Amino acid sequence: MLMNKTIQISNSASSETIAIGASAYTILLGSNHSEGQLTIIEMLVPSNGGPIPHEHKGFQECFYVLEGEVEMITKETRIPAKQGDLVHIPLDGPIHCFKNTASVNARLLCIVAPAGLDRFFEEAGRKIPSGTLPDPAPPTPEQIAFANQTAEKYGQKLYPKDYLD
Repeated sequence: MLMNKTIQISNSASSETIAIGASAYTILLGSNHSEGQLTIIEMLVPSNGGPIPHEHKGFQECFYVLEGEVEMITKETRIPAKQGDLVHIPLDGPIHCFKNTASVNARLLCIVAPAGLDRFFEEAGRKIPSGTLPDPAPPTPEQIAFANQTAEKYGQKLYPKDYLD
């Protein structure tokens, strides 16, 4: 496979934004533009929002907190991460999730290597305008089943919302 040697510039206004749950995920660098090596996603998470507990085999993930404060949660720990903090979920790391603990939206930069998380978001979510949050309506049983199937396809396993309580 020939590597693309062209420098690329993207920004949130020109990138695709996907809604999953009550959060918005803007794909700044996807699998197709990194030869499958890297995905970079800007996450906009409402107060008290965040992904359900999940795990992924075969890729690692970093979260850099741009704005706000989140709590990273595993079975063993609950660690606050504030603006300027970097959280690393190692390769084949623990079941985890995070929650926005601030009263305002949190903004995070998520870096995934190797790439692929973008494909899960594109398939499981729906497109929304950049800079907006989706309607916070709870997912239907059909949407939950589809998200679980899609997650498995991309090397992830989703757990019930209260799994780490």
